[in-house]
Amino acid sequence: MEEKKTIVISLGGSVVLSNDIDHTFFKELQRFIDELIENYKVYLIIGGGTTARTYIKLGRNQEFSEENLDWIGIHSTRLNAMFLSILLTNKIKQIPETTDQALQITDPLVIMGGTTPGHSTDFVGAELAAKENAMVFIIATNVDGVYDKDPNKHKDACFLKEISIESLLSQYGNSWDSAGKNTVIDGPALQKIKDYQIPTAVVDGRNIKEMKNIINNTSFHGTKILH
Repeated sequence: MEEKKTIVISLGGSVVLSNDIDHTFFKELQRFIDELIENYKVYLIIGGGTTARTYIKLGRNQEFSEENLDWIGIHSTRLNAMFLSILLTNKIKQIPETTDQALQITDPLVIMGGTTPGHSTDFVGAELAAKENAMVFIIATNVDGVYDKDPNKHKDACFLKEISIESLLSQYGNSWDSAGKNTVIDGPALQKIKDYQIPTAVVDGRNIKEMKNIINNTSFHGTKILH
């Protein structure tokens, strides 16, 4: 029997937990994942979103160390992963705490959050994609791709259909300097994507159709990262 190809999706916490989320999105997400796991091994990594950033802001005001703030963020991602686990599998399952633990799970769908301080869930996704030689790594965020500057802050931000990994590293670097940093892709994840030549796309995680287009290797509205 031919081994299933692997898809890794890093889903931003703000995609799942937002004040304006349309609850039909969860039904769409369920159908999408159910369809995927018929043909693929799927790793779904969920970010901390508003929950993590709220606690991190509060902790930073109380002068918590960056490491402790990171751990708060990590546990927020695991809480979000637990929510998605119940939503998508109707079961409470143990959330992997490392990528090695995740790789040992034989289920067609593995859901997890963060692992250790010093990087984001995007890095976790990139690490899994590298270890599994994934067909594609989808970074599903709350914007529809990569822009030349933050579109939430700048009305004149330009959408980029494609961008090289070298350009992203030049702009954002490869380091991690603070917990809860809100960037499209963090530095360590960018470096991992470059080092392992991971096929990567950035897309609006609320747009299931575009994620399907990426997987089907057809035209999609989002940003393709070039190597």
